[in-house]
Amino acid sequence: MSIVGRDRTGYKLMVPGKRRGFVLDWAGRSDIGRKRAVNEDSVIFGPPVFAVADGMGGHAAGDRASAAVVERLAALRAAAEHGYVDFERVEGALSAAASDIQLFAAHIPIGAGTTVTGAVLAMHNGKPHFAVFNIGDSRVYLLDGHAFSRVTVDHSVVQELMDAGLLAEAEAEHHPDSNVITRAVGFREEPRPDLWMLPVHAGMRLLLCSDGLTKELDDRMIREHLAAGESAAATADSLMDAALAAGGRDNVTVVIIDVVAAAVKPKKHPQTSSSGSVPTPR
Repeated sequence: MSIVGRDRTGYKLMVPGKRRGFVLDWAGRSDIGRKRAVNEDSVIFGPPVFAVADGMGGHAAGDRASAAVVERLAALRAAAEHGYVDFERVEGALSAAASDIQLFAAHIPIGAGTTVTGAVLAMHNGKPHFAVFNIGDSRVYLLDGHAFSRVTVDHSVVQELMDAGLLAEAEAEHHPDSNVITRAVGFREEPRPDLWMLPVHAGMRLLLCSDGLTKELDDRMIREHLAAGESAAATADSLMDAALAAGGRDNVTVVIIDVVAAAVKPKKHPQTSSSGSVPTPR
């Protein structure tokens, strides 16, 4: 596994060319769970990229596959301008990670790959957005005031069955193909992320998570934790504790991102002399 980032509160990010911006808090957690011998999840949390990857292909291959994605996404920090990155660069990073995986997994008969879901700070139509992307069955949730929603759509066999009306959501977890995904980074395929653009505004809270969380907690329980009014770090801890207490059958990774306030850059005032008058330029 690979963990890139640390918890942060009060991070101010301005809008390029404007006197306004916003303040972020965030926190990330990853745990091996109660049943697995290796943690195959990897995570990055810190502007401009927040992402969770869940590796597949055997314990060593899955670990390396998720780490390859996170390492390529981490490299985007150098390309960020004023704290934002173009989504085209994210697509390029995912393609590069797929090539990395193909190289080290060439000798693995079943191949190797990873899911990845994330939120990237990007400018869109002159305004800051979270570019939420997804490949596989890791997820992004949004709590916006009292409104709660699952932003991403799983790329999985059971999701396709539900979309076709052939399977109820309550039956999905116990379906024999519940772990079969239809898209991944790796497995000798070009990554195909879905994309949603969410305008950044104060009061919104995002949760990024691997399916180790959603195997143990349903959407109602996840909403209760997000809406409890705790800090980003406390919320990440409570979700992790709940998933482990419920069985922890898989690796569990969560990232919480809070837009806690709007920010305004203070105006610069001319310096005054001790007498209170404005100095006259010479």
